[in-house]
Amino acid sequence: MKVIFMGTPEYAKVILSRLIDAQDIDVVAVYTQPDKPVGRKKIMTAPEVKILAGQNAIDVYQPTRLRDEETVTELLKIECDFIVVAAYGQILPKKILDHAPCINLHASILPSYRGASPIQQTLLHGESTTGVTAMLMDVGLDTGDILKISTIDVGPDEMVETLFERLTECAADLTLEVLRNFSSYTPIKQDETQATHCAKITKQDGEVAFDDALELYNKYRAYTPWPGIYLSSGLKLKKISLEETQSANEMGKILKINSDSIIVGCKKGSLKIYAVQPESKKEMDVLSYINGKRLQNEDTLS
Repeated sequence: MKVIFMGTPEYAKVILSRLIDAQDIDVVAVYTQPDKPVGRKKIMTAPEVKILAGQNAIDVYQPTRLRDEETVTELLKIECDFIVVAAYGQILPKKILDHAPCINLHASILPSYRGASPIQQTLLHGESTTGVTAMLMDVGLDTGDILKISTIDVGPDEMVETLFERLTECAADLTLEVLRNFSSYTPIKQDETQATHCAKITKQDGEVAFDDALELYNKYRAYTPWPGIYLSSGLKLKKISLEETQSANEMGKILKINSDSIIVGCKKGSLKIYAVQPESKKEMDVLSYINGKRLQNEDTLS
């Protein structure tokens, strides 16, 4: 079968790689976002998907706007059986949706967490189960009919990077399964009354306060390594764990100093902190930090 693939980040690259390796699938074109400047030196950098496609002699298209008439006309000339979309970053216009069945792989159990940050939202809300939804795309954002959902368990201490990796493999498996068995599925409409949405993560989302220990810990799981979590003072909390969730404390008070960590109270619950990073300085173990600040038991970490 012939497939047009659309995607941009690592999540998409893994799925594309599996499609390329499949003997019964011919990836006839790849659409990805334009190259972007990266780093302090603003070096123009190609998406991972573009690099992989180039290594496999697949035609790559990088339109700034997929909706432009010229872009649509160009795509409609490419013969295909399916269009597979994974974290592409642009809405597909109706003419493209009508060209071939457009299958999207979204990293949540839809209709929960439609939008740009489903994996982070899963951790922020302390979900114990998540998954990948294969759906038929329509003109909305993650609103299409569901073909199949694959689910996985989420560990209580799982971090976003490991969850991302597991969901990526889940999505790659599901992509091949859905393409090969497409005719056997009956698309199911999403329940709009259960829909939730999530926006793109920003640096400001990483600011935390010692309010609820479980909520703060879930932010740490969701936002490490980026944008990280930090106090209003700019102090970054680089390595922490959840101590307990029930006690009532003065926010930020140092409750105990251990040999490798400190216990800090939250309005509800407490956290164990191992490493921090002061603003404009290198990461350090928390004992070095409190010694430098001359902080002791009953003092406030800030």
